[in-house]
Amino acid sequence: MMRAQQKFPPSGPEREALRERGQFWTPDWIAEAMVGYVLAGGSDTIFDPAVGAGAFFRAAKVVSRQLGRTCKLMGTEVDEEALKEAQASGLSESDLALVELRDFVLNPPAGPFEAIVANPPYIRHHRLTQTLKGQLRDLGKKIIGQSLDGRAGLHVYFLLRALELLEPERGRLAFIISADICEGVFASILWDWISRRYRIEAVVTFAPEASPFQGVDTNPIILMIRRTAPAPHLLWARCTEPGTAELKRWTLSGLRYRPTSSLEVFVRKLDEALATGLSRSPREAGLNGPRLGDFASVLRGIATGANEFFFLTRKQGEALGIPDEFLRKAIGRTRDVPGSVVDERLLAELEALGRPTLLFCPDGRRLDQFPPAVRRYLEEGERKGLPRRPLLATRRPWYKMEVRKAPPILFAYLGRRHSRFVRNLAGVIPLTGFLCVYPRSDDPAFLEKLWSVLSHPATLENLTFVGKSYGSGCIKVEPRALERLILPEDVVRKSGLTIPRRSVQEVLPLQWVPRIGG
Repeated sequence: MMRAQQKFPPSGPEREALRERGQFWTPDWIAEAMVGYVLAGGSDTIFDPAVGAGAFFRAAKVVSRQLGRTCKLMGTEVDEEALKEAQASGLSESDLALVELRDFVLNPPAGPFEAIVANPPYIRHHRLTQTLKGQLRDLGKKIIGQSLDGRAGLHVYFLLRALELLEPERGRLAFIISADICEGVFASILWDWISRRYRIEAVVTFAPEASPFQGVDTNPIILMIRRTAPAPHLLWARCTEPGTAELKRWTLSGLRYRPTSSLEVFVRKLDEALATGLSRSPREAGLNGPRLGDFASVLRGIATGANEFFFLTRKQGEALGIPDEFLRKAIGRTRDVPGSVVDERLLAELEALGRPTLLFCPDGRRLDQFPPAVRRYLEEGERKGLPRRPLLATRRPWYKMEVRKAPPILFAYLGRRHSRFVRNLAGVIPLTGFLCVYPRSDDPAFLEKLWSVLSHPATLENLTFVGKSYGSGCIKVEPRALERLILPEDVVRKSGLTIPRRSVQEVLPLQWVPRIGG
């Protein structure tokens, strides 16, 4: 019988505490499939570096019983309360006897281990202390020879440590982990190192409706890796329905079973999968072609450091008496832009709703050189302690606002609605909910041609290949990644834009390989 899934508080302190701990328990149908993969190699032991509520231990008992074998359970954990939850969920003291209370990443047990299976705590980098970040950077440098970007979360180092402790030749590893491990700025270095030393045997992805962690802002994937010679191909699977037995059946078969429903399996070239991103669908069209960066540059929107102080409604601006020269039309939230255009009509609607539409933009002059109304408001900000806010503390003076020219095109890069380009007809400057797209020509005809390309559905489909994926199909695209967005060549030609010539070295030939299941 399937165990009830963990309930995630939607918001508030309980949700925040869950994010701090990064504890999202693995559902039984996933845990049993992952254990099936590592035990298919013949191991009689599993090691879980983050035992938590014991999902993989329970799964190992089920799967080993089905295989007619015994399985020794070993692991580490730092949270004693989680182990109590493991006992409450059906594990005995005997089941947990070989679990050590220790930090797996910084104080690992002696290895090697033949079968490692884990759902490491998902703690994003901005929740890690600077001390811990420094220790993790040192660990990355020790293992792979160079430090990873500081945006790598704790789960990345769980994988590195586990790979280090995997037994040569026979070792198998199954991790369920956030897709950002394949999409973050650190991913190319990480996967270049892994792919040269280990065999990436399979990757399992999930359709949004099949995600094992419904209601969590993450896009999970399962990595199945062996410590043996790399292979030129891997299996790439997409789970389209939750809770079925197909995934487990597939892994227990040694990945030879041909799924009939709820699981699609493809063979991919390793080079293509790494270039595209292991978490992303195979690319039929390849990686060559014109890119947005050929026609425009991209910057992030303005970071105020204190939106409640700098981002004002028109009524607030009038009540404070701030002169117009210090106020600029602005847009803050993607949800304030329901369509693909920002114009004066939309701004009027937002103002009527009491939404902020004005950015307070003091320059770098001394406080006593501002008009009285501005000076009084800035003094109020100082009394509220704004100069000590992390971002504002780095500015000189603290109130000096970033400067942006109003971009003719915005990009809503993260939100509950699909990411999209937005035409800026109102001359607003965006806050960090948007990116600024600046065409490389001021010619109005050039702008209209570019807009026709960016608003084309075929262009928007390519966003998944440059964005970081989150839960419910959301993606986030950083400025440099958006400049790498490939624009469909036929769409660009029809628009009348001139396609720049590329060097041969930039063309990366890819070959679509046939699907073998589904």
